[in-house]
Amino acid sequence: MFGKLFGRDAERPDADPHALPVPRRQKNGTYPLRALGDTRVLALVEAADAGDWEAVKEALAPFDLGRDHAVLGQLADLDGVQDWIGRAVQEDKEHRATALLISGARHISWGWEARTSARAVNVTQEQWRIFHERLEIAEEQLLEAAELRPDWGTPWRRLLTSGRGMSLGTAVNETRRDAALRRDPLDLETHIEWVSQLQPRWGGEPGQAMTFAREAFARAPDGHRLGCVVAMAHIEEWVESDNRDCLQDPRIRTELREAAERSILHHLYERRLGWQGDYNIFAMALSLAGSTKASNVFRELDGVFTEWPWTFMADPQKAYARFRKAF
Repeated sequence: MFGKLFGRDAERPDADPHALPVPRRQKNGTYPLRALGDTRVLALVEAADAGDWEAVKEALAPFDLGRDHAVLGQLADLDGVQDWIGRAVQEDKEHRATALLISGARHISWGWEARTSARAVNVTQEQWRIFHERLEIAEEQLLEAAELRPDWGTPWRRLLTSGRGMSLGTAVNETRRDAALRRDPLDLETHIEWVSQLQPRWGGEPGQAMTFAREAFARAPDGHRLGCVVAMAHIEEWVESDNRDCLQDPRIRTELREAAERSILHHLYERRLGWQGDYNIFAMALSLAGSTKASNVFRELDGVFTEWPWTFMADPQKAYARFRKAF
């Protein structure tokens, strides 16, 4: 029966044994994704929140932190990690590379927290000082982690972020981009970082990011999540534009629909840990373009909200709910 309902002869997939229970939804039917919706990630986050390095290492066992951007992101964004991770860096020689990676990633996020998302002209001298101080620590730690584990790609993706924040220049950041893509030529997070790097607000030229995104996705196989880079490039164009309706163009709607159908909505797309983030990227892009295909994406999400990329809006979750209701 389910094969007919979903248009293919297949049995309904087994429930994910690691899935977190769906929390109580808000009145608008939405709820934020917690710990990537996974019990193992929740155990990792709780161990890190308690500052228990031994428990963190044990919880990391199912994951490859040198390649898994989503899991690393959970630690990078967790307030308080910076208070204890330095001890692990100094004391645990066997797992020094892992501790350096976590600490470096956290210092980048912590640095941006000090800088805030304000325009550069509105950032105080003290904020800039703290920002650069934390990014300098991140740079040193991530470069050492990359040296200790040359097979890892996540340090290079994070170094793109710190390099942009410290204005290290095109040559340095291109080298880091290439280092990340040598390890995984289709890595979505690295491509999205480069789309940000190519924005005019960071010194890029109009149209550069879109060209890069289209060429990258053209090289990807059907069903690959790299289609999100096209959606993200359009969102970035919307951020840069003074016209809130700049994506309301039939050609853009067509491109986004086709990208969604060839990536996240394709039958070969694999719902890996954190797949809801991919869907949220397309949900925002399709909504801004006024594409009815957004309804397909919101239906699959079933109310699950991720902060990124909705943080570009004043009230991210309310914006998500508003667009969800509209489609």
